[in-house]
Amino acid sequence: MTIEYLKRGKPEADRAEDDAKTAAVVAATLKDIETRGDTAVRELANKFDGYDRDSYRLTQDEIDILIAKVSPRDLEDIKFAQAQVVNFAQAQRDSMLDIEVETMPGVILGHKNIPVQSVGCYVPGGKFPMVASAHMSVATAKVAGVPRIIACTPPFNGEPNPAVIAAMHLGGAHEIYVLGGIQAVGAMALGTESIDPVHLLVGPGNAFVAEAKRQLFGRVGIDLFAGPTETMVIADETVDAEMCATDLLGQAEHGYNSPAVLVTNSRKLAEGTLSEIDRILKILPTAGTAGVSWQDYGEVILCDTYDEMLEVADDIASEHVQVMTDRDDWFLESMTCYGALFLGPRTNVSNGDKVIGTNHTLPTKKAGRYTGGLWVGKYLKTHSYQKITTDEAAAKIGAYGSRLCLLEGFVGHAEQCNLRVRRYGGQNVPYGEAAE
Repeated sequence: MTIEYLKRGKPEADRAEDDAKTAAVVAATLKDIETRGDTAVRELANKFDGYDRDSYRLTQDEIDILIAKVSPRDLEDIKFAQAQVVNFAQAQRDSMLDIEVETMPGVILGHKNIPVQSVGCYVPGGKFPMVASAHMSVATAKVAGVPRIIACTPPFNGEPNPAVIAAMHLGGAHEIYVLGGIQAVGAMALGTESIDPVHLLVGPGNAFVAEAKRQLFGRVGIDLFAGPTETMVIADETVDAEMCATDLLGQAEHGYNSPAVLVTNSRKLAEGTLSEIDRILKILPTAGTAGVSWQDYGEVILCDTYDEMLEVADDIASEHVQVMTDRDDWFLESMTCYGALFLGPRTNVSNGDKVIGTNHTLPTKKAGRYTGGLWVGKYLKTHSYQKITTDEAAAKIGAYGSRLCLLEGFVGHAEQCNLRVRRYGGQNVPYGEAAE
């Protein structure tokens, strides 16, 4: 059994150095936003977005004017895509039930699924206006019942992008700000004079946005570490090199540091895909971006067996995994670490990105080992409660609790239990001793 790299990306050490530089910039920027609030945000918006105005929040009149610029066909397409996302999110929400059970006579336990009370949704828009990200974050939050949804997106070519603003508004955003990058994420999480802070941050972004979310986690909740985009194609000889190359480059165009990996047990397919990538990059309008990603982060991994392909795939834990083999369902049953699976040649990652209904905000940088992607459940907090309704249950549970507390040396804890044993069970338990 051998695993051969026909092409490797940047060494991990180089990537770690890049990450360290990004982390330092983000830390300094967040500290500045926390210290100087709106003033810092305005300076950053001018520097990085080339955009300045008295208030970065759009008024309803401005939103209406922007939506009017969207063509009827584009608006129809946005509404269609949003409906697919909402429908699936609602089905997921319906599967999450509040429960209440009587575990023994007089002991009632339960949990409630409660929406977070405010969320900040980041919608990227640097190289491309990410219309679909508004459905994934804003519309899903609305399905979850979040009472305050704010959304930030950078200007595109110097102005708010009408289609993105339309998607945010139709999705249910209560506040829309034209802000990008660290300044947007920092303002939503930390708050400024003009923006009240939120409880949860969601949405994908570039390396600086992802790092800002990582550093802010704990002060606010985050959905997951999402970005930069990653894609993997798992393929055998049942598909051709053109399809593999197209699916790899289709995601590599997201940015200059978007890993794209082919895992295959066919040398012919591996070598053919390398040739097809060279051909497509000569005609792809976004080759200036995709080509850099492929050169620095692209990999082709040749395995002997399907088991090896599975092992490699789970180790990499890629964000998007396109599976095109003679045993797609086997990979579905066997894979454990990934963001989302796209099964069969008729399926593709772009469908998931834009329209099919699953959420495209997914874990990157191996986070698929411990979390799934953004979904309606990320906006809900599951809170437990308990209630004892009879004297008998209070005394019985209290006696067990008394003894177990003292087993650990917690006398004060034990007295909470003993007090109930005395009052509801009629037992004369000496102070600080265990109940019978």
